[in-house]
Amino acid sequence: MPILKKTKVTGRVAAVLTHPDNEKTLEKFRTDRVKVTYSGFEGDSHATLTRASCVRVRQQYAKGTEIRNVRQISILSAEELTQVADTMEIPEIKPEWVGANLLLEGIPDLTLIPPSTRLIFEGGAALVIDMENGPCRFPAEIIEGHHPGRGMRFPKAALNRRGVTAWVEREGEIGEGDAIDVHIPPQRIWSAGS
Repeated sequence: MPILKKTKVTGRVAAVLTHPDNEKTLEKFRTDRVKVTYSGFEGDSHATLTRASCVRVRQQYAKGTEIRNVRQISILSAEELTQVADTMEIPEIKPEWVGANLLLEGIPDLTLIPPSTRLIFEGGAALVIDMENGPCRFPAEIIEGHHPGRGMRFPKAALNRRGVTAWVEREGEIGEGDAIDVHIPPQRIWSAGS
């Protein structure tokens, strides 16, 4: 019996972004279309099958432990990004400034989408949502450069609106304007760990 259910929600790709070297800057650059492989977005610095563990998983692994890269792609909602900018009292936050690979439109509450949700793109690619991407100071520093005195408001303003991370389940292509189908797992609350 299938466990994932196709929803009535159809999103659209508003922007595709990549950058080959995140050691220099978190900022990404727009492109019309990207080839998607099992490692991630071709030519992007996060395109790897594995990665060294970092502060996000410090309770699970010692720093630098090789783990599966479930943070291949950073996805933001255009609607949520506008809400964050409004909260920060600035005219806009560009997805480039916060290290996004994809800016999507039309998927309500994207940041709160359940882990294991599948995003199926019309170019054949399929991404699996890992989890919410917690806001941090690195995008705040870039925003500060564009809006002095406001950038450090980002971590608080972006809480529950920072987008999600994902990994590639099926190769293909993703391009600006492409439609996206959303398939979700069952919605249950696990109380045993509370």
